[in-house]
Amino acid sequence: MRFVPRFTDGQEFPHALGKIVCVGRNYADHARELDNPVPSEPLLFIKPATCAVPLEEPIDAPFTRGEVHYETELALLIGEELSHATADEAERAIVGIGLGLDLTLRDLQTRLKEKGHPWETSKAFDGACPLSVFLALSQVPNWSALAFTLEIDGEPHQRGEGADMLFSVPTLVAEMSRHFTLQPGDVVLTGTPAGVGPLPRGAQLHFTLTGGLEVTTRVVE
Repeated sequence: MRFVPRFTDGQEFPHALGKIVCVGRNYADHARELDNPVPSEPLLFIKPATCAVPLEEPIDAPFTRGEVHYETELALLIGEELSHATADEAERAIVGIGLGLDLTLRDLQTRLKEKGHPWETSKAFDGACPLSVFLALSQVPNWSALAFTLEIDGEPHQRGEGADMLFSVPTLVAEMSRHFTLQPGDVVLTGTPAGVGPLPRGAQLHFTLTGGLEVTTRVVE
């Protein structure tokens, strides 16, 4: 079933979900924990709409294909077409804010990187991007004050803050629009902080985001 972007009041976004544009290593501590260099410019990749599933539903990860890692990220819903946008234009085009998981087949990704091959098969499989509902934005928030968390079985594992991003939200979205035209219904994932790791089978996941968004879900055994 195709994922439909919705807001916390239950209202559906009037445009279908498009592409999911992602950035790698937007938090220096995460780059270091995976022994990757800290980038001087955004490292971008795309997940197709077929990756998206509701975060609120149980996560059925492809464990038969190897170790599946969780990466909790701030998710932005785009409401206007953007191409070669300024940071101000990019900021005004964001109409919703939520959370997403960039699920990664880590063993497969490592093998692909060692061979210099693209990552898509480790990042773009069906179900690889659980997304929450979105908080509607009546005005641009203070991005640097945003914070999100992930607890697994009651234990804290990830905390991200807008102030710790290497590339701020407006700068990041504007840069993405230089490479890919962003359209209404597209979603931007803004990178994950430190604390990523294997997704435990049967675990309960609890997410929070500044503004009152909370999601509890579980991983299928």
